[in-house]
Amino acid sequence: MPSAAACTRFWLLRHAVVEENSRAFLYGRMDVPICLASRAGQSKAYQSLASRLPSPAVWVVSPLRRTRDTAQAIAAAGYDLPPLTIEPDLTEQDLGDWQGLVHADLPPLLAEPAHAFWPLGATETPPGGESMSQVIDRVGAALERMAAAHHGQDVVAVSHGGAIRAALAHATGAGPDAVLHFAIQNLSLSVLERFAHGWRVVCVNETGPWLEP
Repeated sequence: MPSAAACTRFWLLRHAVVEENSRAFLYGRMDVPICLASRAGQSKAYQSLASRLPSPAVWVVSPLRRTRDTAQAIAAAGYDLPPLTIEPDLTEQDLGDWQGLVHADLPPLLAEPAHAFWPLGATETPPGGESMSQVIDRVGAALERMAAAHHGQDVVAVSHGGAIRAALAHATGAGPDAVLHFAIQNLSLSVLERFAHGWRVVCVNETGPWLEP
């Protein structure tokens, strides 16, 4: 059994649910806010995360404020939050020209069948955007870079559903279509470990006691 100290452990946390009006359209990389009503109603969730997440740890967020606001909500619930590092490569899939469309307007624009659990197919590239295969390459390179920079440490990364699925694809070698079958809920944890000889998946979409059904 490899030593835990020999690995970099990534705690991948999906940001809090965004405000209701933003959920009506494809927001992708748009900088939409989290839902304040949901934040107020999930105080126990943030308290549980504040006690569940490792400390000390390196904290990284994407450039989008919904990740930063989620980190700040955990800090307000009692976590001693260190300075946040912005990691652009952990942001959501770029939907290009399709960002801002209401969901019903997307299907006629697709060149490939939509994925059963994602708005578009895993290999479809939106005009001016990126495919899920490209997201996997981007996120995978970022994880390897951070694993080398923070060897033996815990890294809490507040990120996005698409980016966390891409991280799972990188760690397991699963293809882009297969990895989109993973559920990644808001405020859920997925934990990955990077050892010298490879990646290990500890948990996926863990909601523990902090999220009620």
